[in-house]
Amino acid sequence: MPNPALLHHNETQFAKSIVALAPGMWTAVGYAASTQHMIEGAQSVTIIDTSESTSAAANVLAEFRKLTAKPVGRIIYTHSHRDHISGATVFCEGKDIPILASAGFDSDLVGQDDTRIAPNEALGRRTMAQFGIGLSPEERISLGCGPGDRPMQGMGAGHIPPNELVAADRDIDLDGVEARLIHVPGETADHMAVWLPGPKVLFPGDNWYHAFPNLYAIRGTPYRDFAAWADSLQVLADLDAEVLAPGHTQPVFGADKVREVLVTTREAILHVMRHTAEGMNAGLPMDDIVATLTLPNDLGDKPWLGEFYGKAAWSARAYASGTLGWYDGNPTHLGTLSSATRARHIADLAGGAEALVAQANATSDLQWRLELCDHLIALGHPAEPLKAATMIALAETEINATARNTYLWEAKRLGEGAAS
Repeated sequence: MPNPALLHHNETQFAKSIVALAPGMWTAVGYAASTQHMIEGAQSVTIIDTSESTSAAANVLAEFRKLTAKPVGRIIYTHSHRDHISGATVFCEGKDIPILASAGFDSDLVGQDDTRIAPNEALGRRTMAQFGIGLSPEERISLGCGPGDRPMQGMGAGHIPPNELVAADRDIDLDGVEARLIHVPGETADHMAVWLPGPKVLFPGDNWYHAFPNLYAIRGTPYRDFAAWADSLQVLADLDAEVLAPGHTQPVFGADKVREVLVTTREAILHVMRHTAEGMNAGLPMDDIVATLTLPNDLGDKPWLGEFYGKAAWSARAYASGTLGWYDGNPTHLGTLSSATRARHIADLAGGAEALVAQANATSDLQWRLELCDHLIALGHPAEPLKAATMIALAETEINATARNTYLWEAKRLGEGAAS
């Protein structure tokens, strides 16, 4: 059975709903991987973020049309990730309207230049694993940041590049609604929050959601600047918003609660940075730094810091690599052994490959079993079925949706490879 906490997170954060934020302002939750927001002006509406697919966007627009028939006058992208920019054609309804984004708008998933040398196939494969593309709804409980069961038709098909780039923080009139666009680099460098000072409603994009922040995405991303993200959370907290409508998960209401979730998330990021830096300064192995990393009690008990999407251990590794690179200061790691050579040495120590097989079958430590399976596979031993079964067992314990999806997706791929 899947982790009960992950099931509860899915049920409470991604149930389909149109949530009223303030008079004339709504958020659509659970219709897509991300949320979409509508602000009603005098003669038109503003849409903030447009979902990952044209089918999801059409469903959201149909719900918004039950609230107002006013045309969409403008679209604002909080940032360039695909799940926020891929339904614009639906919301534009065939009209040429302003589409605003940060001047640094630069999507790593849309408009890739295939002529440039890049591990695009690896990125695509790992993206499918992280989001469980091809898994059943029962297998893919959620995305960690959104519902697993959602429409996929027209994925990425409705993107329109922004035609109005915002280079500095500025005030803007949303057809009678006063707003301010604020640059807040975090999950991406091009993040731009939308702040409505009148009703005190804040749209932070993906710089906050109800889960431990995805400081490193296992699909593969360039370094996300932890310090900048933490600083941006302080900027957002200091606005004293009364409503927080994130790019994923349910809105947060009440000035005290909004400040608490933003400040504690900032503190969690700083804790990961501090713990990792101290361990690196002490010359500790990265595995030991990760093994001793836990959030303090006053942070670890916060529901919005559950590791449903991001994970502290992954974040520590990303911070170390992003600040000082891959070398961990241990000269042993300046050289290398191939996986097959290392596996032969391990097998020799154990008394042969059959001894490794016996250990892999006997141990209750699932992570150690996976590592032993990798050694056996490197030696040409048919350990793929055992590795797949172990990943499935790990998936059932995982609170982290992206880890669960990856375990199940890779187990299925391994099974298909062994059968072919």
